[in-house]
Amino acid sequence: MQTGKLLAGAIVISALIAGAAMYYLQVYAYYTEVSADTPMRLTVIASGQAEPILTEDFQGIDANSSPIRFRACFSTPQSMAMLTETYQTYADPMPLTGPGWFDCYDARAVGVALETGEATAFLSEKNIHFGVDRVIAIFDDGRAFAWHQLNNCGQTAYDGSPVGEDCPPRESSQ
Repeated sequence: MQTGKLLAGAIVISALIAGAAMYYLQVYAYYTEVSADTPMRLTVIASGQAEPILTEDFQGIDANSSPIRFRACFSTPQSMAMLTETYQTYADPMPLTGPGWFDCYDARAVGVALETGEATAFLSEKNIHFGVDRVIAIFDDGRAFAWHQLNNCGQTAYDGSPVGEDCPPRESSQ
């Protein structure tokens, strides 16, 4: 009888340790801070090229474990009128949630602001990784939030469907 209790206790303790390790690895382990010197870019309507914009108070995180783990918060002094006249907007922005400990980034609030028109989404860089675009949502007051999201090429490639001719070859992506 004593052996059974010890075995059951060992199984429970092992499960708790494994669960805690998985939680830590998922939420904390792979993220690294992105340098404040990292330029945030927007894609120019006229040229289709991404160029740096002015940023202040930058905070960012990323992980090399996934191309869609990038999140950033910053502000820009550039006016919304100039931004919308110069840079490409993003047709279907879907802010992805970030880890709860990255306080400045709230995907739900950004999503609501995009739906209500309080913020505008811009294409930062197309195919920053194969099938992944960097998107930046900017509020009228200059607050800005960036994330990576799958584009059409990424969605089709990662669900196993053949990619179309519009998609870049995987080796030529940044």
